[in-house]
Amino acid sequence: MTNVVDNDVVEHVANQVTTTQNVVFQTLATASGKLVGVVTLNVEKALNALDLGMVRAMTAQLNLWKKDPLIACIVLDGSGEKAFCAGGDVRALYHASIAANGQVTEEAKVFFEEEYRLDYLLHTFGKPVLVWGDGIVMGGGLGLMAGASHRVVTETSRIAMPEVTIGLYPDVGGSYFLNRMQGKMGLFLGLTAYQLNAADACYVGLADHYLNRDDKELMFDAMATLDWSDTPALNHQRLDSMINELSNQVDIPKGDSVLAESQDIIDRLMAGSLQDIATRMSTLVSEEKWLMKARDTFLAGSPISWHLVYIQGQLGTKLSLAQCFKWELTASVNVCAHGDFCEGVRALLIDKDKKPQWRFKDVNSVPTAVLEQILASPWGEAHPFNQLS
Repeated sequence: MTNVVDNDVVEHVANQVTTTQNVVFQTLATASGKLVGVVTLNVEKALNALDLGMVRAMTAQLNLWKKDPLIACIVLDGSGEKAFCAGGDVRALYHASIAANGQVTEEAKVFFEEEYRLDYLLHTFGKPVLVWGDGIVMGGGLGLMAGASHRVVTETSRIAMPEVTIGLYPDVGGSYFLNRMQGKMGLFLGLTAYQLNAADACYVGLADHYLNRDDKELMFDAMATLDWSDTPALNHQRLDSMINELSNQVDIPKGDSVLAESQDIIDRLMAGSLQDIATRMSTLVSEEKWLMKARDTFLAGSPISWHLVYIQGQLGTKLSLAQCFKWELTASVNVCAHGDFCEGVRALLIDKDKKPQWRFKDVNSVPTAVLEQILASPWGEAHPFNQLS
């Protein structure tokens, strides 16, 4: 692969690209003469968590590659062996929100708007986008993967939307992809932060292909010999066929999906009102360790977040992808000011005492007025995503 960061931008990319040392952009030459653009998140010590600079660099480069006729496909990868991407770097948002003392901050507006625009770009990219979802894929990392056309998981994949534990809710398009899962699965994942393995991810529709971690170089070698064309639809088909062929040769099997085996149990647990669910979860006793862990995570979560996840689930499939991001931008910006976000981040990432003192003690204590405040546009009618494109 040829590095195209900094001043070494290849000739067919005409415009200067915004770059950061936390993201590496490269191109892979192929026998067809086409190029594969490779994006590597490069903050291994932080599990490749996204900050604003990374979001901006990726958006700029992807927009260039989208228009470049030599680029046939995009690959997103993470450095190191622990994570593709563990989420967003929320510390800056925490400090800005603390300083604002209950007011909506420009930092939150800017970060979430630009992160969601990046996610939307991936969903609508047109050319094939492959995400190598090895290791931890959580929060903002799952937002990137959900937008890809070819989502590859491995035997080490650990996938979750853990926002309920820090006073947020499953954003980055969660309103779209969680509501398109089987039965009440999306609601369960949002409320419990359950960690999916590769088989689970394939079952719920968050992954398309399974390979072994050691197959990554084989995959890149195969991409280099693929007969890429000028037609994106044909490139999608050829990439699918190539990965399927590699999948048939894996040494470590995908294994079983606990979620697939437990769909009926999950649907019963998540039935009815939020109050019904909270009562059921608080009294749940099971010999299944995964289910008891899900219960404990739910009970430790923010009651405000419970309500937001439940409201999110009520949206169903009636909203378009763009409308989902519009709803999320409002909720995310406001929850930093009016929800449990600051306390959740403090307890988990700042003081690390893991003893958050949530604003309200249980599901029945959360006033409707607080939820209405969180779901009211801070821009009024002039919402940034009125015409998301």
